[in-house]
Amino acid sequence: MLVLTRKVGEGIAIGDDVKIIVMQVKGKQVRLGIKASPSTVVHREEVYQRIQDENRQASDIDLGQVDSASEILEKSSDELPSAKLKRQVRGGKKGT
Repeated sequence: MLVLTRKVGEGIAIGDDVKIIVMQVKGKQVRLGIKASPSTVVHREEVYQRIQDENRQASDIDLGQVDSASEILEKSSDELPSAKLKRQVRGGKKGT
């Protein structure tokens, strides 16, 4: 870890795109300004951690549910002949 000492108005550069500037020091709090390109996503650490946790939870898939969904889709496609499906997509049966 790199540890730096900065005064109000001073900053650091991270790569070519990110600049962090000390805006204010009040007691134990430091107010930082962050200049970054619009494509750079910036979050407070606790928000970033919550996003990561939610992404991990969302990526945990139950393979049983995937198999069930596959079976339902296969049954649905077997029950509808392709000719009937084409008529429905085109807007109904001839003569209607």
